[in-house]
Amino acid sequence: MTGAATAGARALAAALAAAVLLAVAVAGTARAAEPTVYAAASLTEALPQITPAARYSFAGSDTLALQIRRGAPADVFASAAPDLTRDLHRDGLVEAPRPLAYNRLVVVVPRSNPAGIDSVYDLGRDGVAVVLADTSVPVGAYSRAALTDLGLTHALDNVVSREPDVRDVLGKVALGQADAGLVYSTDARVAGSRVTALPIPAFAQPEIRYEIAVVASGGDRSEARDLVARATGPAGRAVLARAGFLLRPPPAPAPRRSLTRDVIGW
Repeated sequence: MTGAATAGARALAAALAAAVLLAVAVAGTARAAEPTVYAAASLTEALPQITPAARYSFAGSDTLALQIRRGAPADVFASAAPDLTRDLHRDGLVEAPRPLAYNRLVVVVPRSNPAGIDSVYDLGRDGVAVVLADTSVPVGAYSRAALTDLGLTHALDNVVSREPDVRDVLGKVALGQADAGLVYSTDARVAGSRVTALPIPAFAQPEIRYEIAVVASGGDRSEARDLVARATGPAGRAVLARAGFLLRPPPAPAPRRSLTRDVIGW
């Protein structure tokens, strides 16, 4: 090989190596630009429709908030309980939270409904197996507040399982492992014909408010802020509405019970 050919080969190899390094760098940048979202389990279907490229971790809001406190690599936090986002903001762990959506509680029973449950008041009958989320989980706290307002605290004696998030409650009921459970109305929709949803009276509905916030320790706050803006903007609100979430609080009949620390013991 002549000197000119050797030099040309070396130049070509150098160019190829540079191209490979550039591709790796671009791919790494693209991956870094994908924000990681920690979100309430009830948002499992809706949020990825708003920002498909993000990475998601869905669980009980209380579990995710604790993980963020311990330094988990989240960029955005979407919570089903405003106390959690506001406590994190107070401690400088997230930016100012923004309202995202609202929800309602319903009773779900298996499609076959072997216990013959016709209303929420049947949950207090002897022998009915009820499954709720744990008291530390927002939906579990909301459920107990609703049962208290309904005068159904004795129904808590029928609780056979306390689950870590709303989807586990839904799954137990859909599989016939319990006679009834309390979940968000949006989760009942996800289950489709596997369960039947029964309403809870409006006077016993707690205010179920979702909030979303940028995590202060996130890798790219600009990208995270863009995601929050999409979720709370017109396109995001349209997706949430199609999924059954409420975009404003439902009318408030009197008396009304709000979810506060005094009620749920946080």
